[in-house]
Amino acid sequence: LKVRVVRSSPPSSQFKATFQESYQVYKRYQMVIHKDPPDKPTINQVRLVPVSFEDPQFKSSFNQSATLFAKYQMAIHKDTPSDCGENEFTRFLCDSPLEAENAPNGPECGYGSFHQQYWLDGKIIAVGVIDILPFCVSSVYLYYDPEYSFLSLGVYSALR
Repeated sequence: LKVRVVRSSPPSSQFKATFQESYQVYKRYQMVIHKDPPDKPTINQVRLVPVSFEDPQFKSSFNQSATLFAKYQMAIHKDTPSDCGENEFTRFLCDSPLEAENAPNGPECGYGSFHQQYWLDGKIIAVGVIDILPFCVSSVYLYYDPEYSFLSLGVYSALR
């Protein structure tokens, strides 16, 4: 048995070289120990979309996100349809006091409010509303399709 300490942040060349193999071990572990299904969302199925009606990805996925939000609110929190309409969704999860900023030493996506969209088979199954700030990432809210609750997307999102 050989044990190696590999720097993950910032990613070292060893980390990059062994990432896929490490990920496969992690995935097998999650499936056997935690009974995760093999189709649990992967990093390739997660999109970070700036909360801006000027952003094409945000605009093109807005209706799907708003519909998913309403479905979640009614199933999980027993809200009425009027409590979770498009205006309520926009006010609660799209209007942000944060201004987008792209600092030279900041993250590639910049600072500001984002919707972290989880896609499966061409549809959004969860959205994590997050603020990326200079010294932290703040999770504002997470909503998901109740039909996929078996994936524990809240736990997955928090760990991610």
